[in-house]
Amino acid sequence: MNIVEEIKEYQGWAGIEPAEVVGENDFGNLIIKDIEGRYWRLCPEDVYCEVVARDRAELDVLSADQAFLEDWYMTALVEEAKEKLGPLQEGRKYYLVIPGALGGEYGINNIKTAPLVEIIRYSGNVGQQIRDLPDGTQVQLKVID
Repeated sequence: MNIVEEIKEYQGWAGIEPAEVVGENDFGNLIIKDIEGRYWRLCPEDVYCEVVARDRAELDVLSADQAFLEDWYMTALVEEAKEKLGPLQEGRKYYLVIPGALGGEYGINNIKTAPLVEIIRYSGNVGQQIRDLPDGTQVQLKVID
């Protein structure tokens, strides 16, 4: 299965009908163009996939926004992860073991690496399960083999 198919299967609940991935960062965040020409951000650490630009012109404006760029590149966290975990191997990304949306810390003790497809699946599954919960709701994670 390719990345676009993985996004459709595991993030489709958010309403995305992906056409192509046009950007990615070291934490598995993706900018995805959908079949209608809108641009979405898949943000695994905060378990969301949402429209960030209605067209290419809006994406270009967003791409010049310093606050967006700082959030997108996550430079300090990437450098810390590289120092402690080493450079990324082909097809792998850094990720928050416990997503920030569930109270996970943005620090090296909560960062590992995994294949991008697993990060897409994990964040999609978690996001779908918590999407209707009000902020502050307590959740319990259960690991199933």
